[in-house]
Amino acid sequence: MTAMRPPTLPIETAEPDQPRPRRSWVFKFHCAFRGLKLGIRGHSSFFVHFFFTALVVVAALVLRCQVLEWCILLGCIGLVMTAELFNSAVETLFRGLDDETKRRVWPCLDVAAGAVLLASIISAVIGSIIFVRQLLNFWPI
Repeated sequence: MTAMRPPTLPIETAEPDQPRPRRSWVFKFHCAFRGLKLGIRGHSSFFVHFFFTALVVVAALVLRCQVLEWCILLGCIGLVMTAELFNSAVETLFRGLDDETKRRVWPCLDVAAGAVLLASIISAVIGSIIFVRQLLNFWPI
């Protein structure tokens, strides 16, 4: 699938010393939602994140998490998804580079993947703390 720039943005044809044309908020949101769709549909790792998101939501419902715990869990989910979208953006940019440039910037892919891993580990630790605490409320020691 090839992402194409919308024809309503004449960035390529604008003179270098001319200011970039203003975009409406509606158009900005349209571009953002299109980017979200491209990021999610274009990368299979989102399936894993959505699977674990579903597990976290079900566990939070079953364990009757409080509002603050829900906020923390949803923040962790958002952190991981955002890191994955940035990783997808770096991968997309990388694919468009020439071979010589790819050889020089290859570590960028590893750094972006490391960011997703770090966000996932931190979120798993935070989720574990919340869920263990909730489980201990059901079975006091």
